[in-house]
Amino acid sequence: MPNVKIAVRPNGPYKITGPVEIVDAAGVVIPTDPNDEAIFLCRCGESAEKPFCDGMHKTCSFTPDGANPF
Repeated sequence: MPNVKIAVRPNGPYKITGPVEIVDAAGVVIPTDPNDEAIFLCRCGESAEKPFCDGMHKTCSFTPDGANPF
């Protein structure tokens, strides 16, 4: 059985390694590059590439519990 690992990155996205299939709410498979070593899924809700992370968490001061990071 292939290993799949989901790691929660502090104040950042979920990092998924291993063979996975991403499916949207309508059941449509979202294409991913099988050559990518990892997939990063947005947690902040600000990504223009949802469900994938585009780094917006760095500019919107995202913290998973809503606390001010400063």
